[in-house]
Amino acid sequence: MGDSGKKIRLNRILNQAGCGALVVAFDHALVLGPIPGTEDPCGQISRFVAGGANAILLNLGLINRCIDCFPQGATPGLIARIDWTTVWNTPGPGESGALRACLIARPEEALRHGADAVLTYLVVGTGDAEFESREIARNAEVARECERLGIPLMVETLARGKAVTNPGDPKWLALHTRIAAELGADVIKTDYAGSVDAMRQVVERCPLPILVLGGSRQNGAMDMVRGAMQAGAAGVFFGRNVFQAEDMEGFLREARSVLDNAQVPVTKK
Repeated sequence: MGDSGKKIRLNRILNQAGCGALVVAFDHALVLGPIPGTEDPCGQISRFVAGGANAILLNLGLINRCIDCFPQGATPGLIARIDWTTVWNTPGPGESGALRACLIARPEEALRHGADAVLTYLVVGTGDAEFESREIARNAEVARECERLGIPLMVETLARGKAVTNPGDPKWLALHTRIAAELGADVIKTDYAGSVDAMRQVVERCPLPILVLGGSRQNGAMDMVRGAMQAGAAGVFFGRNVFQAEDMEGFLREARSVLDNAQVPVTKK
């Protein structure tokens, strides 16, 4: 990555004193509605900042609405979700179940809202060739626009669908992370492979920094943080594990401690 604009913005999210990045995903309500933990968005965002999050993933509406939650001199990196998908929704009675995804904002609009990076989905394994071809085209279009504007593109790469029995299978992870790299992504957000050795294979085969996603609320989340860091990941992306935690401050404090002592290798460029 040779663009100075991308490097400067990405450094607000990654490479924080050589430690693993702690990113809080708070974009869920666009797809899932006001699920528990999202009812007080501005209050929650303030807690993420106080808990040491390096960056927060938001939809543009919340960036605009909650800008006063960020104290002067302590604003974390801002990542803007700029697309929407039906991948997380189960088809209802009488519905075909055909997958859909679309852009809801352009990278230029994210920049205007103060974002340091944008994030999109890339889903494979669905068995729907038409849907996946649109996924490729949409991400390629966004990548070219990000290059023109100097804003980093993060891609959330996932294997989901009838062909996928284990989304964390290293074969799937190696496939879709490499596809995103070939399209022009700068950073990957993806599933954990289940073990340090399996995740290390994925990290070593991907030319981009990888942030491991936490997924649905789970026990053993801190073990996953340690495993991801031991495998060479650049950090973690937690959502419900943070904002639905019984002790959010304690969870963030523990995650921050693990990441601060991770001895993260030099970030891939």
